[in-house]
Amino acid sequence: MPNKEVVLGFDFGTTNSLASVVVGDSVITFLDNEQPIPSVVSFEGGKVEVGRKARDKLTSAGLGVQGSTVRSPKTLLGREEFIIDGVRRDPVKMVEHVLEHVRQFVLQTRVGQNLKMNRVVATIPVNMEGRRRALLRQAFRQAGMSVVQFVHEPLAALYGYLRNSQATDDLVRRYNGKLVLVFDWGGGTLDLTLCRVLDGLLVQVANDGTDDVGGDIFDEALRNEVEKRSIRQLGLGDDVEVLPEARKRLLHECEQAKIQLSGKSNWTVYVDPYYQSENKSTLDVTLSREDLQDIVGGLISNGVGRIERLLEREGYSTASIELCLATGGMVNMPMVKNRLDELFGPGRVHVSKNSASAIADGAAWVAHDEARLHLAKNIELTLARNSYLPLLTAGVEMPLEREQRKERFSLYCVDPTDGFGKFNVVSPHRPGPRVLPDDKRRPLCSMLLKVDSKANPFRERIELDLSIDEDLVLNLNAWSMNQKGQVVAQVHDLEFALATPGAHSGWITSAIMDGQGSSGGGHEAGDLVARSNLANREDNSLVPGEVMYRADPTYFWTHTGKRPPQIQEDERLYYEPCVICGRSSNDPLCICSSGTAYRPNHPSSPSV
Repeated sequence: MPNKEVVLGFDFGTTNSLASVVVGDSVITFLDNEQPIPSVVSFEGGKVEVGRKARDKLTSAGLGVQGSTVRSPKTLLGREEFIIDGVRRDPVKMVEHVLEHVRQFVLQTRVGQNLKMNRVVATIPVNMEGRRRALLRQAFRQAGMSVVQFVHEPLAALYGYLRNSQATDDLVRRYNGKLVLVFDWGGGTLDLTLCRVLDGLLVQVANDGTDDVGGDIFDEALRNEVEKRSIRQLGLGDDVEVLPEARKRLLHECEQAKIQLSGKSNWTVYVDPYYQSENKSTLDVTLSREDLQDIVGGLISNGVGRIERLLEREGYSTASIELCLATGGMVNMPMVKNRLDELFGPGRVHVSKNSASAIADGAAWVAHDEARLHLAKNIELTLARNSYLPLLTAGVEMPLEREQRKERFSLYCVDPTDGFGKFNVVSPHRPGPRVLPDDKRRPLCSMLLKVDSKANPFRERIELDLSIDEDLVLNLNAWSMNQKGQVVAQVHDLEFALATPGAHSGWITSAIMDGQGSSGGGHEAGDLVARSNLANREDNSLVPGEVMYRADPTYFWTHTGKRPPQIQEDERLYYEPCVICGRSSNDPLCICSSGTAYRPNHPSSPSV
């Protein structure tokens, strides 16, 4: 049988990696002895080993370079080369080794031998930066695979949860209009995605991610505490030597203790021999559930606390969440599950049965359904007088591999006085294209562009190029026509939507989003923002009053019949110096009471 060109789902995880494919109406996950493949590569003695053999060489739970072994080379993407075993090693090449190992493993299986596995839908953490995404794509290509589409890991897990069900349509109807939180806690990262199900669309409302509380940090903290207690019990010095192979065994025992102590009151961590000591070589430490709470309870609280901060930031309570979908290796720890139950109630918490493969399975379904990502929220440019210009509208289809979505905008600088054009690119908190002017906005980036400070309003023209590339990164490039200034920026933390096979037109025609989400002013108290001085049309009312007065005093002459907005009159008079003492109008030393009703020799004076 010729090899089939089927797009696979690929979860290149911080700790483990695996691939899945949809065959017929079910997912096949390519596990190695029922386990995912460790994301570890070793270069010991010039020999490259990947996966389980490489992981067996580790003596620490930490990520990165450990001697001649690298755990999770994904975390090194974007950094310089490393000297490992006397040879310069490129992080992209390290990642390639892991990806190629997974690919070859799949192709050697009974199902995989009929697959080409040259095209994949790859998942990424929500906080993965644009340059690292591009390098990851490069590593995939070097390993013989092209990335058709990147998908955020929690979004893929939610898509897989719905598609794996025997009653997908019933689930979509059940959660229609409701909020769903995906809690993905793995060995390296914690990712959170708050979604709303809308007529078959899975719409990201907000994302959050961190690598400060990954499961590997738990293992490291537990191992260090066990070793410290053992040394104290045996009366050994801190400089006692440990057998290298024993540290690997201790790491495994601590992983078991982390799971067992969540359900049992006591658990003994035992490694013999452990120390290079004649009389006291055995590590034998009994831990209680309270001990585990003391050691890792703070990490759990930090992780679960991010849920509360995310919901608070978006203006929701835990009661607003209809479903908390828990995935990742850490949710196997009952202590974590118990904390989720406390927040949402056991009836609304669903722990994925196949937590290790949930993300890869979801990516496989995305590939099978050819589901396209769409922009979940408008991308807007703040203009003068706090109006907004939509640059991209929610619902537009995101580019696939080697595609790009481009737009160009011609703008004016209404106030070039300080020599800068000020760009504030924002996104509404409310998903969908229907956004109110006073809806809250989230700043995406700010840019300062050099302009001609001597130019009159609207004379300095500005061009803005915008694009979203295959890595789902928003690229902004602006330049001024007179000053020839140029500035660029990138934004990677965007929100997206995925459509299930039975999805309708979603928010385009549905009113279900009306009244949902945060509203109120565009900024919160304490926010520091730059006042935009850009406009997309020539309109004198957008120019600050004092600037307009300097450019054209006749604009304010009353006998001409012109009626400038009051705000411009106020701005002109506020910044105009006192005609008697010359001080600014807000200077407390000005006691001249010159007022604004009569200022001799001024064009706006009644005597003119």
